[in-house]
Amino acid sequence: MTESVAHAKGDGPAVMHAPIAPREVRKQAKLTQAQMAPLMGMSLSGYRKWEEGQRRVSGPAATLLRLIQKEPDAVKRALLP
Repeated sequence: MTESVAHAKGDGPAVMHAPIAPREVRKQAKLTQAQMAPLMGMSLSGYRKWEEGQRRVSGPAATLLRLIQKEPDAVKRALLP
C-alpha cells in the first residue's frame, strides 16, 4: 500500500508492463489456439476469450506470454509432454 501511495504522488518507482497480445504471441510461436491453451494451463474456450478481448490477461499469465514470446521452444520443452 505504501508503494501505491508513493507512486500516486509521483514518489516511487513503478513497474509498468506494456499490454501483451496473446494472438500475436501465439502466431509468432507458430502455435494453434488448441496448442497454446494447454501451454498456458487453461481451457481452449478460456484462451479464445483472451484473443477475442472478452477477458483480460492477468499478471502471471502475461509473464508466461512474454516468456513464450522470447523463448517459445524452452517453454514448450518445460511445459508440454
